[in-house]
Amino acid sequence: MSLAHDSRITVRPAALAQRPARIWPEINHPAAWIVAVILVIMPLIANGFFLIEIFASTLILGTMALSLMFLAGYGGMVSLMQLTIAGFSAYMVAVFGVSGNANISLGWPWWLAVPMALALATAFGTLGGALAVRTEGIYTIMITLAIGAAFYYFTNQNWAIFNGHTGINTVATPHFWGVNWRADIPFYYIVLAVAALCYFAVEYLSRAPFGLALQGVRDNPRRMAALGFNVNAHRVAAYAVASFIAALAGVLQVWNYRQISPGSVSVGACIDVLIIAVVGGITRPIGPFIGALIFVLLRTFALDFLVRIGLDGNRFRLLIGLGFLAIVFWSSDGVIGLWQRWRQSRGSDRSGGGRRHG
Repeated sequence: MSLAHDSRITVRPAALAQRPARIWPEINHPAAWIVAVILVIMPLIANGFFLIEIFASTLILGTMALSLMFLAGYGGMVSLMQLTIAGFSAYMVAVFGVSGNANISLGWPWWLAVPMALALATAFGTLGGALAVRTEGIYTIMITLAIGAAFYYFTNQNWAIFNGHTGINTVATPHFWGVNWRADIPFYYIVLAVAALCYFAVEYLSRAPFGLALQGVRDNPRRMAALGFNVNAHRVAAYAVASFIAALAGVLQVWNYRQISPGSVSVGACIDVLIIAVVGGITRPIGPFIGALIFVLLRTFALDFLVRIGLDGNRFRLLIGLGFLAIVFWSSDGVIGLWQRWRQSRGSDRSGGGRRHG
């Protein structure tokens, strides 16, 4: 059965029928425009360090976590291999493109190497998803984690293609139209454009028929199957979409650091993506970017803070873990959930105050 709804079936699940009919996300909120303007003019107000190491890194990690949010938030499938897919894409850019390891890299131009890397990484993630959708709950998490761990050890031990634990260094970045697109300002705008496109694509899909059907599959797969939907096909298609988003982030990541090594696809790094998505909020596309900003700020400045107060700087992950526990304890939907609860409490206080005044 195809992904499309069978035309003979006219009854919709109640969860889908109650969804809003609009397709595009609401962009007329003043806060959204303020954030958009700040992001666009960021090169005017931030130096090279903050532009790349903070904001560009936030957008790249946020895009990776966005792929996980799409699967978990709309499909109910928690995948720990999204960073693995991004790393696979980055490795393919280095293998097919130009790098300092001439005995490994094939020397293709970037406009051939990048599409090939995206296609292979998407296929890799889709195949992994086809295995994962046959399970549920903790077993899905374990399968995707096993794929990530297997890829890490394979890259660490394979020298013919991945150059072992050394990795592939000095990966070439695009030069065209007379512009070095790895320079700070051009690269920031490339990252911003890709992150924005992925964000709006996820927002659009969440309200399109495919996204609504995927959410129905998440809520009640048996009922959706009875209504004529191919449950596994929708889930595999969701993995394909998420894999493409993660692959895009992997290309940006390898261009950012100009190298890729097994440490970039370790099991710990895979779990970091999950932490980013959960801390920001896993039910809305903006959540992963909020979580990524918090993660990058802690990763960048927590070490110096710990040293200043006389603690071992290597314990900066302890702060990340404590922050993760605190946010999850107070809100199951991360920072977004805390924000919504605060706004609701303010609204109830104002309405209560108005009634008392009357």
